[in-house]
Parts: sequence; C-alpha cells; structure tokens
Amino acid sequence: MLLKSLSYLSLMTAAASSIAIPELPEPVSNNSVASTTVRGKTYIISAMGVGPGKQSSDLHNKVWLHTVGEFGWTELPEVPSKQRLTGRAAASAVALNNNFFLFGGFSINADGSKQTAADSYRLDPVTRRYTRINDMPVPVDDATALPYQNRYIYLVSGWSDHGNVNLVQVFDNFTQRWSQATPFPGKPVFGLAGGIIGNTLLLCDGVTIEYPKAQPRNFVTEPACWQGTIGSNPNEIGWQEVVHPTGNARFRMAATGTELNNEPVIIFVGGSQTAYHFSGVGFDSKSAIPSSEVWIYSVARQAWRTAADSVPVMDARALLELNGQFYTLGGMISEQKVTNKPIKHQIQLLPD
Repeated sequence: MLLKSLSYLSLMTAAASSIAIPELPEPVSNNSVASTTVRGKTYIISAMGVGPGKQSSDLHNKVWLHTVGEFGWTELPEVPSKQRLTGRAAASAVALNNNFFLFGGFSINADGSKQTAADSYRLDPVTRRYTRINDMPVPVDDATALPYQNRYIYLVSGWSDHGNVNLVQVFDNFTQRWSQATPFPGKPVFGLAGGIIGNTLLLCDGVTIEYPKAQPRNFVTEPACWQGTIGSNPNEIGWQEVVHPTGNARFRMAATGTELNNEPVIIFVGGSQTAYHFSGVGFDSKSAIPSSEVWIYSVARQAWRTAADSVPVMDARALLELNGQFYTLGGMISEQKVTNKPIKHQIQLLPD
C-alpha cells in the first residue's frame, strides 16, 4: 500500500512539474513571445508575426493569451498601431513588473520595402488592456529586448527603416523615460539573440550589411558574441568580446538567461546559418534550414559549455522557461513550415 502511495505521489509530482502548453490557434512565425506570473497565475502571450502563407498579407497584429493550467488560448484585441500598420513581425516582447511590453516590429509596404513600427505598448495580462508608452527614440525591429532589475528594458541593436543601429536604448518603467546606454560595440546587426542573468548580458550573431563598391549591399551573417556587464549606473555597460562557440553565425535564434545546476548560464537554441527574408528564403535565394544546435555560455566560468542538440527550429523570438523547462512557441520547422506548436527543448549539458 505504501509503495502504491509513493508511486502515485511520484506521478503527481512529475505531472505538477510538467507544463502542458496547448497549440496556438494558428501557425505563426517571428511572433513575439513572453511569460509572466501575477498573483500565482502564469500567463503566456504570442503577439503579432507572420502566418503560414509567408506573404506580406500574412503579417498580422493578433495576440493570443494562455493561462498556464487552463484550457486553450484567448484571443485579445489586436496590438494598436499609430501608423495603422495592419501587421508586423520581428517585434520585441518582454515581461516586466507583471506586465508585457511590446516594441517595434516591421511591416511591408506596397512597394516591398520594410517599415519599422515606431510605437510601444504595455499590456496588462489581467485586465487585458493596452497602454501606450513613450515611443522608442529610434524605432527598431529584429532587436533583442532584455529586462533588468524589474525596472529597465534594454533594446540592443536591430534594424531601423534603412539600416542597422548600434544603439542600446533603455526604457525606465519607473520614470517612463528612454535613455541611451553604452553603445553595442560589435557590428550593428539585426536578428541577433541574447539573454541576461544578474547584471550580465550576452548577445550573439545576427546579420550585418556590407556595401561593396559599385555593387548592391549584401546581408551577411556575423559570427560574434559580446558580453556586457551593467554597472551601478544602468546606462553604463562594460563590453568585452567572447570567443564564438562555433565560428558559424546563426540568425534569429531564441535565447534566455537562467541557472543550470546552480550555475548562471545563457542558453541559445535554433536559428539558421542562412540569413533569410520573412518567407524563410535566404537573401541569396537559398532556403534557410533550422538549426538543432544548443549553445550554453557559463557566466561563472566565462566559457562555453558542451550541450546536446535539441529540436530544430528557426524564427522563434524567445526561449520561454516554465518550471525549469524550456520552450519555443511557433516559428519555422523543416522546409520553412510555419508551426503552431510549442516545442519543448531538452537542455542537457554534456561532459566538457
């Protein structure tokens, strides 16, 4: 009887620690994903992105909200747009102080050019209302957004209408003001990925622009990682370059800062070695292939750890951590297929 009770207890404990995220109502890629916990309830959002047709007309402003432990997703009002953009992708989402914050993203104009969204919003997961916050000083899409001290949000690099920027734009949620931190020291890139733990952040890769003489500009992946340490002044970041884990850059990875075995780390999953349009086809007209590689950087050791591969995925903008488990939500899988599935990533350290 005792053995049966123990077995039942073990099963219940395992079930409690496992998070079952339902499939999204629709396939979506390059969507903005974040999670936050308010008064014991954990909320997940998927905002904006591109649908399975992967055409400019498939860009949308839809937002879905899931409450962990409950059934399905709730469709919220669409993200507002002062520019009346009918849809956008590559926006940044971050959770801070029990709210979601949404920044930027791009849409496609009738002539095929990109337009970067300029406005920013706070979304309350409980009241499900948007509040317009001050615009970014420089609008960006395909940037990386990182929260700090439950007060600040850092927007690093990214694309702004006609090219990349090296800015680190800081939003202070207490004062509702923007300021500029120490600029990003690497080549300005879009589609970079990064995470933060404590006061240490790490940004890797993305796509830079080359301007050959008398030739059209080229979009080139940039294999480079930069570690930043935030000082007592939140606008002061001490940067240093970190040896790249492979020498082969990846575009639009998902990343997060966390702890593994009580060791502070920053984890990168997925992405593609091919720089690509929102259709999944490369700027060189080659089809992008999702990566299965997992990179784990130990902040304590200042070194890369060896990790097992995971499920291949690209175009996923965030790596969610829920009860010690890691997920991407949506994105593209093999053959550039847009998915509506949550993908669980088994993050496993291997012997160095």
